[in-house]
Amino acid sequence: MTSSSHLDWPFLEPRHKTLAIELERWARSELSENLKDHSVRAVDDACRRLVRQLGEGGWLKYATGGTAYGASGDTIDTRAVCLIRETLARYSGLADFAFAMQGLGSGAISIFGTHEQKQRYLSQVAKGTAIAAFAISEPDAGSDVSALQCAARKDGGDYLINGEKTWISNGGIADFYLVFARTGEAPGAKGISAFIVDANSPGLEIAERIEVMAPHPLARLIFKDCRIPPAQRLGDSGQGFKIAMSTLDIFRSSVAAAAVGFARCALHESLSRSTSRKMFGQALADFQLTQAKLAKMATDIDAAALLTYRAAWLKDRGQPVTVEAAMAKMTATEIAQQAIDSAVQIFGALGVVSEQVVERLYREIRPLRIYEGATEVQQLIIARGIIMAHKERE
Repeated sequence: MTSSSHLDWPFLEPRHKTLAIELERWARSELSENLKDHSVRAVDDACRRLVRQLGEGGWLKYATGGTAYGASGDTIDTRAVCLIRETLARYSGLADFAFAMQGLGSGAISIFGTHEQKQRYLSQVAKGTAIAAFAISEPDAGSDVSALQCAARKDGGDYLINGEKTWISNGGIADFYLVFARTGEAPGAKGISAFIVDANSPGLEIAERIEVMAPHPLARLIFKDCRIPPAQRLGDSGQGFKIAMSTLDIFRSSVAAAAVGFARCALHESLSRSTSRKMFGQALADFQLTQAKLAKMATDIDAAALLTYRAAWLKDRGQPVTVEAAMAKMTATEIAQQAIDSAVQIFGALGVVSEQVVERLYREIRPLRIYEGATEVQQLIIARGIIMAHKERE
């Protein structure tokens, strides 16, 4: 187990420390086995199993909001989400993914859903009996949400969705998708709406399963006159961009937390390896070059964790958090990549052997610098935010 001193930081409350300790105990018992078969079917089965386990363990109730619908609280506790993702990431990247997508795929329903929508979907998500997905990316619209082309037009009282989504996590195994489509109320971001689309809806096809370096369920979706009743629209027409950004403001901080978890695991493995590996008559950890790597890893991890839990704390206080979440996501994912690279170097040849912990971490960290806004996009968000704040002060 890595150091738990951060659980006493003022950003967190005693209940958060209790949660982290209980989850640590559960994860150590339930997540000891890592996936070795990376075929689509094996990964799908593993992810379904992990969702059930997380639901049965009571952890998915933190991914949704509304006690009446099985959640732990009336609103999503961002700090709890971050602590859960950090802990799960240290044990299993796929378990972290399974938890995160339950939250991201249903988070908007927690915030903007009607009573009927919450009742239908959230309790199943919290119990792990339904799998959620967030479908916003397209071939030519990833980080630039305002450029999406998938469209929903009125047809009588219903909507007909036509278009394509890609890089959709949980694609192929989800029971429902939160789909963002252009409804044309205004150009750009103001003309987008959000819809809850059940996986068995006629006109929704899984066009392609996508295999990536850190295996998890991923797919390209096609919509062909997919008929959606108005009761499945989430929020007001044209409110889709606001819904997407509000959801990402919660879960972007948790991406940073997952990166911190991966980095903590890398530091733990590096300490174990360097203190036990003998070279030239002394331990690898006795060399100043090794000590410099370990010192930088430890310092960077604390810096990233501080930014992460500051952003989560601000979100839970109801404060604007877009810039702070971007800072946390950018910093944590970048330093985690560096820390894991250092861990591979400390392990030497063993570090690139398939299914070694640090080799697995090397594959798992790389996508975090891309999804939910690549590092370069986070830089733009931060810069625009501080420039705007400067102009308002002038």
